[in-house]
Amino acid sequence: MKTVWDQTRIKGMELKNRFVRAALWMKMAEADGHINEDLISVYEDLAKGDVGLILTGYATISKDEQPNPRMMGIYDDSFIEEYKEMTDRVHKHGSKIALQIVLGGSQNHHPDRDAMKILGPSAVENRVTKVRPKEASIEELGMVADMFADAALRVKKAGFDAVQLHGAHGYFLSQFLTPYYNRRKDQYGGSLENRSRILVQVVEAVRKAVGQDYPVMMKVNYDDFMDPGQGLELEESIEVFKILDRAGVDVFEVSAVNESSGKGLAPAFTRCLKKEKQSYFRDATKQIADAVDAKVILMGGNRNIEVMESVLNESSIEYVSMARPLLSEPNLIKIWEDDPVYSPKCVACNKCWETEPNSCIFNR
Repeated sequence: MKTVWDQTRIKGMELKNRFVRAALWMKMAEADGHINEDLISVYEDLAKGDVGLILTGYATISKDEQPNPRMMGIYDDSFIEEYKEMTDRVHKHGSKIALQIVLGGSQNHHPDRDAMKILGPSAVENRVTKVRPKEASIEELGMVADMFADAALRVKKAGFDAVQLHGAHGYFLSQFLTPYYNRRKDQYGGSLENRSRILVQVVEAVRKAVGQDYPVMMKVNYDDFMDPGQGLELEESIEVFKILDRAGVDVFEVSAVNESSGKGLAPAFTRCLKKEKQSYFRDATKQIADAVDAKVILMGGNRNIEVMESVLNESSIEYVSMARPLLSEPNLIKIWEDDPVYSPKCVACNKCWETEPNSCIFNR
């Protein structure tokens, strides 16, 4: 019988429980992506609160584009030493930490985006940001794979326990899977195998850079929630997960929603306040977990120990992640250790996104 308190191992990474802090853009880094004491303290507080595995907010792999202001960077070696301070302080409390890395593409909300070099699968205007990217050439796609690989090696050198590749939510890699944004006629467009090609190329390049024993994670959509034929849907996404599983991904975090869809975020965040509506990605994530050999993390509305453990024990899912409840209460896991029926304070208002830096409005 699985419990959320089980100690587990992913390759050489030993985890003290099955709780994962999902990635959040904290809006706290310096303008150039370098980190500071305030940002380090965010992750140290999560470690003090007994989170098993902490996923950082995304870090850009490119000096030429930054999808949001005050996000972290990992685009050159100058970041390595300062990240060592972060990883050392997390490890001091027995938690593990992975850096999430990303190429943004046209899903770009930065005020200086007009001056950036922004690539996409096709030169299709983003429905939300109105950015029209340059269609990436074959040579540029090879460069993208190399950039991910170089960034992942820096992640390893900085002492992170794993790297997570962001392949969801309408960012660059995600858009290749989305027919609306990927209208290519070459080997990177059309069939699902072709649309998955750059993701496989990135995974293989990263694996070559970090070695076989280092955990490589990936966040991927199971559904873009777009009109039929425009976005990735569950049946196709299961095949994508299988393809990436064969390519060498060790851990999948299963997400949904294409932020470039123009249809808003779904499912509604507030649904998770009702117990019967919690863990709302569970059905799709179960199907994916059954289809792959990689470990699978369930995200989306995880707020109740009983519900989470029922999912773990009726499926192949191994881990549960959460973000906003831990933004509100970084010590939530420690609270649950003493009181497993405790209800988190987070009311899923999503007002944390309106703050600068990203923080719970009730803790200000």
